[in-house]
Amino acid sequence: MTTASRTRLWVPVACSVLLGSMSISARAQPKGIFEIYVVDVEGGNATLYVSPGRRSVLVDTGNGGAAGPRDALRIAAAVRDAGLTAIDYLITSHWHGDHYGGMAELAARVPIRTYVDHGPNVQPSPAADEFLQQVYPKLLSGATHMVVKAGERLPIHGIDWRIVTSAGEAIKTPLPGQGALNPLCASFVPQEVDQGENAQSVGSLITFGRFRVAHLADLTQNKEFELMCPRNPIGTVDVNMVSHHGQPNSNAAVLVHAIQARVAIMNNGTRKGGQPEAMRILFSAPGLEDLWQLHFSQLSGQEYTVPGAFIANHVDDQPATMPLVPLPPPTNPAAVPPPAHNGQAYWIKVAAEADGSFTVTNQRNGFSKTYKADPRGR
Repeated sequence: MTTASRTRLWVPVACSVLLGSMSISARAQPKGIFEIYVVDVEGGNATLYVSPGRRSVLVDTGNGGAAGPRDALRIAAAVRDAGLTAIDYLITSHWHGDHYGGMAELAARVPIRTYVDHGPNVQPSPAADEFLQQVYPKLLSGATHMVVKAGERLPIHGIDWRIVTSAGEAIKTPLPGQGALNPLCASFVPQEVDQGENAQSVGSLITFGRFRVAHLADLTQNKEFELMCPRNPIGTVDVNMVSHHGQPNSNAAVLVHAIQARVAIMNNGTRKGGQPEAMRILFSAPGLEDLWQLHFSQLSGQEYTVPGAFIANHVDDQPATMPLVPLPPPTNPAAVPPPAHNGQAYWIKVAAEADGSFTVTNQRNGFSKTYKADPRGR
């Protein structure tokens, strides 16, 4: 799709975003339950957000390719469980296969009304380029396409959905009531510059009444610093959708410790994410009450993992015990594949109230925990 055609599509949407923003500010406190399904796509990402009025946003579509329709079927199951017949907005955070790979398979099963992304792929990748040139234009036919910038909103009735990062840029103006100096900026150590797609991630701050969620996709550490320094523009949150599957090239303290999430949810794989360096940052975050995981991570071992009640998925050939010592990431992942998990998959579900209270449920074992409205206030 050309830049000109994207612009033509964006004009009416921009107007609707403005009108949606005006209506949100003029409305009374929302009512009902805001639901979030964190779907297991084996170390990729697929998170379904459903407003009380049954408006939906899906962030990413997991894997495709050799995984076939597996991840699309898992997402479609969450869509059915939520009582939806279509997805209103699909945000593709960036053009890596574990985030867009299941899109075509999903679109064949569930209508998608609006496609949202950061713009063209910036990282050389034959697979992504082929998808964007040959498949994506067909999916966009008959749908709306939005290329979003940091600072814009999605017009979701009852939900304040802010884009805080996109295409390598972060919001310049703090959100209302935020903008305090971030003391963690002084100790940040810059990492190697990320020229790839992770740094382009579409990141969101989602608010339902007093309940707040940060979802920054695969944003890497230097971009976390650019977002959070010298002032914290997003404030504190109730839930942190852990960035980049819990890998240490994301999840800097300058972000994780500053947002002070009460709950963190990590969409990791059995051998993707959960390295000790990242887990130490997550576990030591001020205000953290619990970390929930999609999988036990061999890279965490028992040393840096959470109790099994907080882990949604086993593997198909479940071992009797898990290693105590974290395993190092394999130097050649293709030669040493992770344990298979192509059988029954389970999601982690969040059900939030507008007063800021929320319940998290592990679908595998039915274990739930309710968190009262944030006693720290806002």
